[in-house]
Order: sequence, then structure tokens, then C-alpha cells
Amino acid sequence: MAKGLAMHETLEVHEILTLKTSCVTKGTAMLELVEDEDLKKILEEDVQTSTEAIKELKKILKKAQ
Repeated sequence: MAKGLAMHETLEVHEILTLKTSCVTKGTAMLELVEDEDLKKILEEDVQTSTEAIKELKKILKKAQ
């Protein structure tokens, strides 16, 4: 069995990483504008979850090299 990821898999992981980075950026920016506490809590959870996903995706890409 081959080690690492195939090229198309690496590109897909990179695409997801880009999306998650965008989510964190937008979520962080929106936190400054949101007044509703429930919505703010949801955004904070999303930013935290996306940040954790980014760390995992970076690990996957490092292993693929």
C-alpha cells in the first residue's frame, strides 16, 4: 500500500483547508458586529471548531509530503 495521498486527494484537502480558513476569517470578523448573544455563541463555537479542523488538515498535508 502506498504511503501519503494521491495528488487529487492532496488538492481536495487543500481546498477544504482554504474553506475552513475563510470560515475562521469571516466568523472572527462577524463576531465584532453581532449583538445577539446566542448568535455570538454559535459563531464562537464555529470559529473554535474550524480552527481545530485547520490544525488537523495541516497535519494531514504534512504527512502527505
